[in-house]
Amino acid sequence: MDFSVLNDALSSQSYDKIADICDNLMLQAAAEGIAFHDEWPYAIHLLGHIYVDDINSARFLWKSIPVAIKERTPGIGAVWKIGQRLWTKDYAGVHHALRETNWGPELQGIVAAFAENYTRSIFQLLLSAYSTIGIQDTALFLGMSEDEATKYVLEQGWTLDPSSQMLTVERRAVSSAQKVDPSKLQRLTEYVFHLEH
Repeated sequence: MDFSVLNDALSSQSYDKIADICDNLMLQAAAEGIAFHDEWPYAIHLLGHIYVDDINSARFLWKSIPVAIKERTPGIGAVWKIGQRLWTKDYAGVHHALRETNWGPELQGIVAAFAENYTRSIFQLLLSAYSTIGIQDTALFLGMSEDEATKYVLEQGWTLDPSSQMLTVERRAVSSAQKVDPSKLQRLTEYVFHLEH
């Protein structure tokens, strides 16, 4: 089976394309009657679905993996632990599942990218859900030590009350200023001029 498209996506860090590439390759192999179970990159395929937050497809893929392959390939089980934690919204558990495995070289890049994206999305969740939150809870959600979490959110503009150990969430104003395309302005001016004359 030719995995060059998948390898290209991995080497170019196009992780958001991994799930679709693997799904298409799997369909192609099935249509051609190619037996692929033993050589299939299940761990990467699962991570591809997890990376794009498609947990339902990851669950379906997990159920379709032969038990013998799950048992002899520990990376698949480690990836699925991440999926399970996401499914149950165990935010701290996701971080724990990411850290408890020594990821092989073929998975390190996508795991690191997922971890970074996941931390950012959890930060956005905290930003929208809280006006104040304790350091310990923030650290738990972000999968960091209390010092790391405090530093991280302070860099994002939050404030800390040292006496209560509470963080005040600072929502940054979103700029809604739009850049005007000079050619569009010119066309609008000509149109208004035409209407007036």
